[in-house]
Amino acid sequence: MKNNVYNDFENKINSMNIPEGVRARLEQSLILMREQKLNILITGATGCGKSSTINAMFGEEVAKVGVGVDPETMDIKKYPLGNMILWDSPGLGDGKEADNRHAKNIIRKLAEKDENGNALIDLVLVILDASSKDLGTSYELINSVIIPNFPKERILVAINQADMAMKGKHWDENENKPDEKLETFLNEKAESIRKRIFISTGVDVETIYYSAGYTDEDTQMPPYNLAKLFSYILRMTPTEKRLAYCDNINQDKEMWKHNDELEDYSTQIRSSFMETVKEFAGYGADIGETIGGTFGAVGRFVGRAAGTVIGGLVGVFGGIFDLF
Repeated sequence: MKNNVYNDFENKINSMNIPEGVRARLEQSLILMREQKLNILITGATGCGKSSTINAMFGEEVAKVGVGVDPETMDIKKYPLGNMILWDSPGLGDGKEADNRHAKNIIRKLAEKDENGNALIDLVLVILDASSKDLGTSYELINSVIIPNFPKERILVAINQADMAMKGKHWDENENKPDEKLETFLNEKAESIRKRIFISTGVDVETIYYSAGYTDEDTQMPPYNLAKLFSYILRMTPTEKRLAYCDNINQDKEMWKHNDELEDYSTQIRSSFMETVKEFAGYGADIGETIGGTFGAVGRFVGRAAGTVIGGLVGVFGGIFDLF
């Protein structure tokens, strides 16, 4: 049976030796958290590897089963995964008529509201193909469709197929990473794309590169920079909605193993989930004796309760943290 992080939180809360007032607040927070729905729109030109990315991050069968087409925005596929919904939208590049239809459908989806009147889509992931020299249709998608219709701080441009960026000649298959020449090329490509978008729109969009990996009859190529991609996605996700990833993240450690060494992505992922726990618990950044120092003896008791709550709830993430 598939795990449910919300049930784990409930069980942890019930097992804690904490004041009833604290327990009641946590139970109310849990009710609110269960109601949160995370919606991610994934788009990119034909052949960029949207399906392989979805499968790498959330399991190999995700992009093969449970798929429906949104009747309100034709061609946009829907992948419901518990409290998370992935919207897979065709990008531009399939001809002028199809491009116009796709663009209108994407704009319509970005403008959609949820039952509370808030924007439905929480994050847009635009995937580019590192092996392609002609990114004109991708720039058109980003500059003319996505950026004018969505908050810039929740747009991530990710360049897939990094292993094929120089026709595969500078990819170290044994280490599953780019050699120095290819790494330089990829960094320059990511920076060039970021600058070109900024010059055209005045918007500075996060741009990273990765490889979703692939499987054929003879070869299993694991992803590269998948943990980096997830850490950026997690950071851009509203704090109160990050739990939605927990029950759906790929449990194969090999999928997260190979990353560049520019940042500590494991620590970033842990930090993002910690922010959610602190918000859930209602303590914000004030934990432990920091609270006690402000409110005296009563505060110190609340501070110790905070430490118990934070420590217990972080423990729920043990299996997830072990992946990275």
